[in-house]
Amino acid sequence: MSMPGFALAPEWQILLRYAAAVGLGLLMGLERERNPSALGGVRTFALTALFSVMSAQLAQVFASPWIVVAGLLLSGGLMIAAYQRRKQPADDPGTTTVAALLVCYGLGVLCWLDQLQLAALLGVSATLLLYFKTELRGLSHTLTRQDLLAILQFAVLSLVVLPLLPDQNYGPYGALNPYQIWWLVVLVAGISLAGYAALRIFGQTHGLWLLGVLGGLVSSTGTTLIFARHARSDPALAPASAIIIVTASLMSAVRLIVLAAILAPATLLKVLPVLAAGLLPGLAAVAYGYAALRPARSGAQLTLKNPMELRTAVGFGLLYGVVLLASAWITDVAGTSGFYPVAFASGLTDIDAITLSSFRLYNLASLDARQVAWALALAMLANLALKSAMALVVAGWRSGRHAAAGMGVLGAGILAGAGLFLR
Repeated sequence: MSMPGFALAPEWQILLRYAAAVGLGLLMGLERERNPSALGGVRTFALTALFSVMSAQLAQVFASPWIVVAGLLLSGGLMIAAYQRRKQPADDPGTTTVAALLVCYGLGVLCWLDQLQLAALLGVSATLLLYFKTELRGLSHTLTRQDLLAILQFAVLSLVVLPLLPDQNYGPYGALNPYQIWWLVVLVAGISLAGYAALRIFGQTHGLWLLGVLGGLVSSTGTTLIFARHARSDPALAPASAIIIVTASLMSAVRLIVLAAILAPATLLKVLPVLAAGLLPGLAAVAYGYAALRPARSGAQLTLKNPMELRTAVGFGLLYGVVLLASAWITDVAGTSGFYPVAFASGLTDIDAITLSSFRLYNLASLDARQVAWALALAMLANLALKSAMALVVAGWRSGRHAAAGMGVLGAGILAGAGLFLR
C-alpha cells in the first residue's frame, strides 16, 4: 500500500537515497565530533539520518505521514533527554546539537523524497554554520545597530515586499511592472549592501584601491563627496582622495557591465567595448596616480551611511518608474533620438535608474543594443561631469583637479569608444 501519486522506486534508487542520507549524517557528525561537549557525534548523526529515511519509507508504504512526525519527535526527545541526564556547563545547554540532529533527520526525509540536490545543499550549509561558530560569533559582536538595521531592511525589501507585488504590466505603453521594478530595486540595494558589508569587515586594511572599489559599490557619488571633503580639510589627503574617487568611478562602469550581463546579456557586444574603452585609460590614470602622486596611507575613514534606508529604496523605485515611463513616452513620440536627452539628464542624478529602464525597454524590443549602449554612455558622461564638478567645488581646484582629471580620462575613453563602436 502506498501514498497516492507515489510509486516505489527501483532498488538501486532506494539504496542511493539511503547512501546520500547517511553521507550527510556523517558530514554533520564529523563536525559535531570536534566539540567535546556535544553528545551527538558521527555515529549518532549517521544513525539518525538512516532512521529518518526508514521512517519516510514506512510512511509511504503505510500511507501514514504521521510516522515521519513521530520519528522527528522521538529523535529530538531522546537527544534532549540525554542532555537532561548529564550535567552540562552553564554555557553549553546542547541546543545547537539538538537543532542539528533535527536538521539531519529532515535531510533524510528529503533524500527519500528524491530531493537529493536540495538535501546536499542544506546539509553542507548546516555543516558550515556549525563549523564557523567562532567566526560568526565574532562577526555578530562587530555589527552595529546600523548594520543590523541595514540587514533587516534588505530582508523586508526582498522577502516581504517583493512577493506581494503583482507581476504584470500597468500604465501607458505597459511600461510599469511593479514586481520587476521592485526586483531591480532589490538587486541594486543588494549590490550596495554587499559593498557596505565588505567595507565594514575589511575597512582600510587592504589599501586605497579597496576603498575605491567598495565605495563604488555603495555609491560613487557619495564616495566623491566624502573624499573631496577630506581633501579640502587636509590637503595632504588630496592624492589619496583622488585615487579613491577615480577608482570608485571605474567601479560604476564595472557595475553597468555586470547589470548588462544579468539583465540583458545580448547588449554586452555593444556595451562592453564602449565601457572598456573608458576603463582601460581610467586604470592607467589610477596607476599613474600611484606612481606620480605617491599617496600615503592616511587615517581618513570612509564613513558611509546605511545603504538600505527604506526611504532611499522607495525613492529609487519611484525614480526608476518615472524614468521608465518618460523614456517609453518620449521614444514613442520623438523616436529613439528623444531618449538620449532623458538618459543624459537622468545620469546627473542616478545612473542605475536609466540603466535599468534601458534594459527594460530593450527586453520589450523598444530599443536595440546600440541605442542601449549610447544611453549608458551618455548617462556615465553626465555622472562623471557632475562628480568632476563636485570634486572641484568641494575640494577646491588645487586638491580636486587630480580627481577631475582622472574622471576626465575615463569619460574621454567612453566617448571615444562610443564614437568608434556605435557608428
